[in-house]
Amino acid sequence: MMINHHPTDDFLLALAAGRLAAGPALLVSVHLESCVACRERLHALQAVGGALLEQAAPELLAPEALARTLERIDMPAPAAPAAPVAAATATPRPSLPAGTSWPASLRGCAISDWHWMGPGMRYARIALPQEKDGTLWALQIAPGRSLARHTHTGLELTQVLRGAFDDGRSVFGPGDFDATDSDVRHQPVVQEGTQCVCLAYVEGNLRFEGRIAGLIGGWIGM
Repeated sequence: MMINHHPTDDFLLALAAGRLAAGPALLVSVHLESCVACRERLHALQAVGGALLEQAAPELLAPEALARTLERIDMPAPAAPAAPVAAATATPRPSLPAGTSWPASLRGCAISDWHWMGPGMRYARIALPQEKDGTLWALQIAPGRSLARHTHTGLELTQVLRGAFDDGRSVFGPGDFDATDSDVRHQPVVQEGTQCVCLAYVEGNLRFEGRIAGLIGGWIGM
């Protein structure tokens, strides 16, 4: 798999520091599953961060820090959590084209059934209860079809799982990651050959051009 578009170091650093919101963190994690280069880059950034931490001047602990730590050690251990629900009750996933599977990073996420959003286009909503600022979608779009031209009220991240699209800036294929914001106005068009399956995180809403596209976008909450 030739991957040409990657998260920036800002995304990787924020992920390593635990500062990414749930939606962006999940999209970057999905990218890391298939991108050896970004995994190596993340490890390098983590190593630099660790070295900087070791060189930092020591900070004095609060006077009561030791007493509080010892107090917690003496506290009784909490009750063990309940045993996990049997795998047979796992949330079912909507089907994907042959040869495509849901990323491991989505394990534990509830995914809705596929819903119609236009000729040759379907969407599924991915539930992320801890995500407050955006929405995560799975999109499945047939060859030659396109989303309506649009811009964004906030951040939009896309991770391609299958197929490819061209939005006028570049072609994004399997494994590619794309980040856009309110400064970008584009129209992703799926390339011929196979349908495109991707994950999309939308912060706020998309601003579709055209009345019908705007109505459909508002109807599905995109």
